[in-house]
Amino acid sequence: MKTVANTLGVARSNLVERRQGHHRSRGRYHKNDDDVLAAQIRKLIDQRPSYGYRRITALVNRQRTADGKSRINAKRVLRIMQINHFTLESHTGRRPGRTHDGVVITLRSNMRWCSDHFELACRDQQVVRVLFAIDACDSEIVAWSATTAGICGEMVRDLMINCVERRFAGTKVPHPIEWLSDNGSCYIAGDTRSFARDIGLEPRTTPIESPQSNGMAEAFVRTIKRDYVRVSPRPMRCP
Repeated sequence: MKTVANTLGVARSNLVERRQGHHRSRGRYHKNDDDVLAAQIRKLIDQRPSYGYRRITALVNRQRTADGKSRINAKRVLRIMQINHFTLESHTGRRPGRTHDGVVITLRSNMRWCSDHFELACRDQQVVRVLFAIDACDSEIVAWSATTAGICGEMVRDLMINCVERRFAGTKVPHPIEWLSDNGSCYIAGDTRSFARDIGLEPRTTPIESPQSNGMAEAFVRTIKRDYVRVSPRPMRCP
């Protein structure tokens, strides 16, 4: 028995229990005041639907400290949230088999601006399309625009000049800045690329079928849809 246990890397007592049929899965344990904590966590999540278990733990402990109670562990909060299905949706953006060796983030602001667009469905059956540009260093949305029509090259060119005016209070950048986007027609249009170079931007496009190459913009879109649109009590009305 000892040789078998050492080979399998398990305890001998575990093998004996399994052989005798006494092994039972322990499962999740439950503490007496878990239901009270679950109700408290639920109230916090209703107020902060985009918060994960660590932020919720901080808010719970803040309230418990104010009430003179002991602090609780983040793992306990995670267990309660998982049992009651309070956790955020899992990340599903990974693509097995595809690798990305480049680096999107930059060490300083105003070195690379990433642009993308996404759609939001409204309760009046219309669709709002949002175009934006995000700084690859400070993750700030430099400029954005929205429309119920399609995204065109003119909108992209307007977005470019808005970014330059917001960051530099002028119509041309003081040094070259990369403009990273996908291969959408509004980005690769000749007028758009020519206009970008005229104001000092360097157009860059991601490889075909490689959205992770524009990871900053993709992450922002995923966060908006997962943490805000999904938890909205009702779809917004288009203007």
